[in-house]
Amino acid sequence: MTTFLLEVATPEKLVVRNDASEAQIPGSEGMLGILPGHAPLISEIEAGELTYTMNGTRHVLAIAKGWVEVTANKVRVLVDSCEAPDQIDLSRAEIALKRANERLLSPKQDLDLARALNAAKRAQARLAVARNK
Repeated sequence: MTTFLLEVATPEKLVVRNDASEAQIPGSEGMLGILPGHAPLISEIEAGELTYTMNGTRHVLAIAKGWVEVTANKVRVLVDSCEAPDQIDLSRAEIALKRANERLLSPKQDLDLARALNAAKRAQARLAVARNK
């Protein structure tokens, strides 16, 4: 087996459904490298950059938090949001990162730290993906 079926979906739509030869997914414990024949697993994933190779071409997506399920020949990624480089508004992503960093640097008593950190990670991923078109 030289490929596996990669599916990336949000609550709104199926974003990717293609054969891939490899994928790198930001797991909650670090990057998950997936190759054909990978051992089955279910894992939480963090906001970050998801990359995959299809027909020798590398693709990159900015994803929000979610879950990944790996079976014998399929990798299913379910995330809150997913954007390709051409879908990202660079100035909006920069503003979001600035706002998240300001919240983290000057925390108020009612700050939801996990939410603020996730917003910063997501904005950083969106910027990285948009800048590497």
